[in-house]
Amino acid sequence: QQEALPDETEVVEETVAEVSEVPVGTNPVQVEVGEFDEGAEEAEEEVVAENPCQNHHCKHGKVCELDENNTPMCVCQDPTSCPAPIGEFEKVCSNDNKTFDSSCHFFATKCTLEGTKKGHKLHLDYIGPCKYIAPCLDSELTEFPLRMRDWLKNVLVTLYERDEDNNLLTEKQKLRLLARDFEKNYNMYIFPVHWQFGQLDQHPIDGYLSHTELAPLRAPLIPMEHCTTRFFETCDLDKDKYIALDEWAGCFGIKERDIDKDLKLQSQWDGRISQAENSFTSKHFMKKLLLINQVNSHHDVKSLTNLSK
Repeated sequence: QQEALPDETEVVEETVAEVSEVPVGTNPVQVEVGEFDEGAEEAEEEVVAENPCQNHHCKHGKVCELDENNTPMCVCQDPTSCPAPIGEFEKVCSNDNKTFDSSCHFFATKCTLEGTKKGHKLHLDYIGPCKYIAPCLDSELTEFPLRMRDWLKNVLVTLYERDEDNNLLTEKQKLRLLARDFEKNYNMYIFPVHWQFGQLDQHPIDGYLSHTELAPLRAPLIPMEHCTTRFFETCDLDKDKYIALDEWAGCFGIKERDIDKDLKLQSQWDGRISQAENSFTSKHFMKKLLLINQVNSHHDVKSLTNLSK
């Protein structure tokens, strides 16, 4: 046993020597090994203290600051601290017809009015500087949902065309599309209308669209489609400031029997998923969807013969 001691000591010294030869920082474990290094401990604490707002989320118009107890809190952002706009495309128009340099400037200003009647009524109306929006005629209002639902369908087609490389749609979303019958024009629009509702119904996911939830869709549309505002107002049949799924679907001409809460992408699929897997392949479905879209665009009836190939 006495002879073993020098050998153990040699091993320890040998190990220490090897460790000391490794440049500091090469082995990330060295940060943990130096737990008795007071300097290292203080430096680590300082790093944590310097970033208390790092994981503290604030809504639009607010920024994180520390209170007297070094606790992160959200306060209204100073509009002058917003980045300078690069061009006209960054400007936005509020519903009181005032142009703001950017959405940052708008939300910062709205925050300063929080708790007031004016602040409650103030909303971002559309993207771009304020301009004259022509009144929406009754005849135009009738045509609007036809263009809108066709656009929603084309959005899905575009997602599919890009999805092979970018994976923009999940497998569940693809299977839900597979389960729908797109052979007839009407059925082609059922899923896109439900899909868009599900995309907007996020904060919270409650089956109703608020003015804020509609903003990502309506704000870019208003400068191009002057019937946008009136359209969404007419969708709110009970005038409660919220658009329910049945109101939304009805606006796009979807029949009551075809309104299905399970078609929202946030909902659980209901067993038809296995049937969809057995009935179609993704490639076959894409061929049908893209070709039907082509037929509708060019009215080329002869192309329908390719569906059976």
